[in-house]
Amino acid sequence: MARFIVVRLVNSIPVLLIVSFVSFSIMQMVPGDPASVMAGPQATPREVEQLRVALGLDRPFLDQLLIWYTNLAHGDLGRSILLGRSVGQAINERLGITLALAMFGFVITLAIAIPAGVLAALRQNTWVDQAVMTIALAGVSLPNFWLGLMLIVLFSVVLDLLPAGGYVPIAEGIGPWFRCLILPSFSLAMLQVGLLARITRSAMLEVLRQDYIRTARAKGLARIFVIGKHALKNALVPVITVIGIIFSLLLSGSVVIETVYSLPGLGRLLATSILSRDYPVIQGGLLVSAAMFVFVNLAVDVLYALIDPRLRDQS
Repeated sequence: MARFIVVRLVNSIPVLLIVSFVSFSIMQMVPGDPASVMAGPQATPREVEQLRVALGLDRPFLDQLLIWYTNLAHGDLGRSILLGRSVGQAINERLGITLALAMFGFVITLAIAIPAGVLAALRQNTWVDQAVMTIALAGVSLPNFWLGLMLIVLFSVVLDLLPAGGYVPIAEGIGPWFRCLILPSFSLAMLQVGLLARITRSAMLEVLRQDYIRTARAKGLARIFVIGKHALKNALVPVITVIGIIFSLLLSGSVVIETVYSLPGLGRLLATSILSRDYPVIQGGLLVSAAMFVFVNLAVDVLYALIDPRLRDQS
């Protein structure tokens, strides 16, 4: 298993190098002078030139690229123009909020979608199956920002049970911290619940038709043992691929949800930086996001190997 993980980590290095190169090239691809764009229309030529020198834009491209990689090797992502602090510090302050939101959304997705998909497969072509698939279709179709607004109206305005937005740090209490993440996490998760439920149902139906399932039933094994031990375990192999994609979608979807619920997470930081043309933050945020996606893919590969040991021998 250790060799399997090492191989996957080595294979991830070229991906991160390419993403870091693309992130660096953003300022080079900006039409006109990036320093003028970042400084704004009210800046004087001297201020633009000072910013150009401060960002190293007066140097040749290869020199800038070498400085970029050298700074990355020392953990330096640059300095934010808007915030007046290091990009690494700004991302570090907000990354935990985004990860907590994505993890809560991930748990909600798994807790609802997998049991619903299994139940629909076991009750194929019944009203239970139709109800689950109808709800799943509705979940996939509804935009998460619209669902978020409707949840705010229901649970915050009408019922007055949960906060409509804002963020309470965990240091001020687990209860208030958890309450401020319930609605955003649910809004983020519902779009993925339908997708995962449909995939789980299809995978379970495929496994339930296999000969070894009929053999297990013919031996008189308990139905719950056949489903849990044989059917569900084998059905999870294709489901895990979707789970990895879903977690990545939850991370990327946090941009909209954090804006709707006024959460100071990484997604909202990137959105604000794009609007304010704070390119150092955009560069650092893209690189950190790519690193998280690579880590998710690595985790999916490890889960594959744990469920199907044959994959370890292929590394």
